[in-house]
Amino acid sequence: MVQGRGSAMQIVTIAVTLLVLLVHSEIADAATFTVGDAGGWTFNSASWAKGKKFRAGDVLVFKYDPSVHNVVAVDQKSYNSCKTPTGAKVFKSGNDQIKLAKGQNSFVCSFISHCEAGMKITVNAA
Repeated sequence: MVQGRGSAMQIVTIAVTLLVLLVHSEIADAATFTVGDAGGWTFNSASWAKGKKFRAGDVLVFKYDPSVHNVVAVDQKSYNSCKTPTGAKVFKSGNDQIKLAKGQNSFVCSFISHCEAGMKITVNAA
C-alpha cells in the first residue's frame, strides 16, 4: 500500500510541475508592444499596427502626456465614428499597459478632435 501512495504522489507532483511549466510558457510567449514606438501614443497612430502580428495576451503600452491625451477601449462602431460610448474603459495614466483579448481590440483618444486627427488604433489578436 505504501508504494501505491508514493506512486500517486509522484504522478500528482509531475502533473503539477507540467501545469506550472505550461502556464509559464503561455506567459513567456506574450509580447509587449509600445504603441507608436519611440514617438508614443500620438496623432496619426492608426497605421502603427500595420505589418505587426498580435496574439491574445500580448500587451500594448500606451505612453503619452495624460494632461492632453487618454486611451479609451472601444468597439468597432465607436472606433469608426470616433464617438466614445457611455461606460467605456478610459485609461489616463500616461503609461497604460493593456492586455489584448482574442479578436479585434480598438482604442481611441477621447479628447476633442484627437480621434478624428488619427489618434486611434485597432489591432486583431490571434
